Amino acid sequence: MLRIHFTSTDLQNIRVARQPDPLWELICSVCRLETGQGPLDFGHWRRAARERLSQDAAAGRALGPLRALIPAAGYIPDFLTPPVTGGGLAAGLDELRGTPRTRLTRELGRLAEARPLPAWTTSLGRPGGDGLRSLTVALGTYFRTLLEPYWPHIRTAVGNDVDVRSRALLDGGTQALLAGMGPLARWRAPVLEVDYPTERDLHLEGRGLLLVPSYFCWRRPTALADPGLDPVLVYPVEKAPLTLARTMEDGLERLLGRTRTAVLAEVADGGPRSTSEVARAVGIALPSASYQIGVLRDGGLLASHRDGKYVLHTATLLGLRLLGTGSSSGAG
Repeated sequence: MLRIHFTSTDLQNIRVARQPDPLWELICSVCRLETGQGPLDFGHWRRAARERLSQDAAAGRALGPLRALIPAAGYIPDFLTPPVTGGGLAAGLDELRGTPRTRLTRELGRLAEARPLPAWTTSLGRPGGDGLRSLTVALGTYFRTLLEPYWPHIRTAVGNDVDVRSRALLDGGTQALLAGMGPLARWRAPVLEVDYPTERDLHLEGRGLLLVPSYFCWRRPTALADPGLDPVLVYPVEKAPLTLARTMEDGLERLLGRTRTAVLAEVADGGPRSTSEVARAVGIALPSASYQIGVLRDGGLLASHRDGKYVLHTATLLGLRLLGTGSSSGAG
């Protein structure tokens, strides 16, 4: 268990990242690629990634150094996930390239205590060397090959979670935001008890906390290992299986129709909606709205999540694309 200790100042300085962080998603995705974890959530992506790696020599070479530095379990060097700025992949890689050698030596030494490291890691940060540059090239190649095609889907899932957290904050303040982290964490003021693989205490001491919703984070939250760094808690969002958006031809007749399309459009246009809100907006009875939402959810066009006593519905990337409103923007 990770126990995060808040002061009154920390409660005034809780932030939620508004979009997925490319390097956190990358690091977590390497862990998912190396294991069979989350077969329903990540199975399709894992199969597609392995097929792409077998066909793309550059991507295959890029994965090698990442595997050396990112174990599927245990300590992962913090320098691989510099502070979340919202500046996209390029900004993150620039930060990583500027990591001081003293920090690299310290964190790689800790990693070497758990697993042998290849000789090339000694060149990271060496004056005049290109070790960090080569590493950032590998990170960029991996991202563009295995994550960028799915980035709109990832952004949608994270955006849905941010909507939920924002509503909790607006309705009940920071206490409601922290209380709404269940079942991943339990708020026992002034301590947030987080499901975590080891016993650990993190004292915020007025620095606040950045919550980072993540698609590829799985089952339990994760945090930076060094308590001296700006506190970050990365946690998994609810998700539909990662597939490139595609329409199921044999389901079109069941999914499309005047009422069902109106329900889908209302949810897509208005953000998270409860069943009763959808029923009022579309002008149908509550049982009918519940049925139509269930059909759309079964078809992968809507996702539902509980927020307190309400169940809220959001459009998936597939639903947005079916309506012609899906984003195709990259990671920046």
